[in-house]
Amino acid sequence: MTDEQIAEPADAERASAGEGRRAERAGQAAAFDAMGAQYQEVFPARSGQFACAGWLLEQLPAGALVLDVGCGAGEPTARQLVDGGLRVIGVDLSAGMLAQARKAVPEAEFHRFDVVDLATEGAEQRWGVPELGPAGAGTLDGAAAFFSLLMLPRPEIAVALGRIRELLRPGGLLALGMVEADLDDAPLPFLDQQIRVSGYLREELTGLLERSGFAVEGVDSQSYAPAGSTLPPETQLYLRCRRTG
Repeated sequence: MTDEQIAEPADAERASAGEGRRAERAGQAAAFDAMGAQYQEVFPARSGQFACAGWLLEQLPAGALVLDVGCGAGEPTARQLVDGGLRVIGVDLSAGMLAQARKAVPEAEFHRFDVVDLATEGAEQRWGVPELGPAGAGTLDGAAAFFSLLMLPRPEIAVALGRIRELLRPGGLLALGMVEADLDDAPLPFLDQQIRVSGYLREELTGLLERSGFAVEGVDSQSYAPAGSTLPPETQLYLRCRRTG
């Protein structure tokens, strides 16, 4: 048997697994489509997120280009950054959330997009956004990813961080929000939907960011319970990071 014949089944298996994961991410997005405006209602106050995005405004000049990864309905982050004079591109896999975002923040640019396609040929081939593919390497001044990466299994979080880094210029900034929890792709009931979430303890998360090519310049935490939820309060982590190298 030749090397090519040995490799073929493995390649097919990886492709099948990749498509399966893509379908799972699309299913997660559909859950957020079903939530609609409810999501905004249960997260009425997001002071930690607002403060972390404010760091981007403090650090970046007017007109700087920022990617809002998993932008959701566009508020508060895309709205805050646009009002602060930055150019914003928002990406999300939920068509319903994007519809809300385009109404809430018409000054920003929004695309339906799978985060794992950032900095890859899939940006253009799947989504028609070449500026977020290889051609966009080193073009972003900053990125925000508030509670969007936690929707991925841990291996995909590491991949997404690496691809966000590729799009950032040297010294570019990342404002990251995550829930502090020792979880990997765990099922969670939320707003009559079931989603799957991952998390890290803060030391693990800091280590992951450093291995992904970021210096962590600050970490803030906040206890938060979604309005009307029967779930116990969660510990939210807000990290201010800078691309190294």
